[in-house]
Amino acid sequence: MSIEKKNGTGTGGSGTPEIQVRGLHKSFGDNEVLRGIDLEVGSGEVVCVIGPSGSGKSTLLRCVNLLEEPTKGQVFVDGIEITDPDVDIDAVRRRIGMVFQQFNLFPHLTVTDNLTLPQRRVLGRDKEAAGKVAAENLRRVGLSEKATAYPASLSGGQQQRVAIARALAMGPEVMLFDEPTSALDPELVGDVLAVMRMLADEGMTMMVVTHEMSFAREVADRVVFMDGGVIVEEGTPAQVIGNPSHDRTRHFLSRLLDPAMAEVEEDRTP
Repeated sequence: MSIEKKNGTGTGGSGTPEIQVRGLHKSFGDNEVLRGIDLEVGSGEVVCVIGPSGSGKSTLLRCVNLLEEPTKGQVFVDGIEITDPDVDIDAVRRRIGMVFQQFNLFPHLTVTDNLTLPQRRVLGRDKEAAGKVAAENLRRVGLSEKATAYPASLSGGQQQRVAIARALAMGPEVMLFDEPTSALDPELVGDVLAVMRMLADEGMTMMVVTHEMSFAREVADRVVFMDGGVIVEEGTPAQVIGNPSHDRTRHFLSRLLDPAMAEVEEDRTP
């Protein structure tokens, strides 16, 4: 698969994709959630993964950093096979930041402490160094004034931006986002998406599971539509969202963009 960014940076000088997924299968008991996924994400590329609930989007994302262990197949990050039983998975995970639907902040710690604790425990930074990195990343997400606040005093959107800053403070090469705005009130979504747009503009490699079609249209280099545990269609936003070639993609988008049709979601099989 050829990978070419809109800005022309492609996969970088090495030509090696940042993320490679080969023949990925994942089953939970008798339920086969992923049925042979092949996917590449180039360095600096933004790939948005869309599809109905239960299509395997989040499971794919969790397999990329081995939060879920694949049943079969291989996952490579920066050329390192993280599915190799002998790999130092903790070292690989330090390269991967992940932002979940829920914010997972420590409620008894201040915003700054939420950012510095992982740095000190995982990366071995001292308090001063960790504090400087925390302050810089809070600035990046527009929350410098909340450094001493506790999570309970923040809006949902602010908490999610803190969660993004916490992931960035670890210095990741890849960021994974699993429906980062799904738990937010609609009026809070914009600030979170603005931070993600900033990261895309900075050249961060990103995989984003999302239902935010406007974000996918504007920011993604490539859109992947999944259903029934397989990739049904992928291409540029103009191709997949603007002019999908598969009936399943068209049906999903019509339901997503028309609330009246989205009230009841049908079961589908590939």
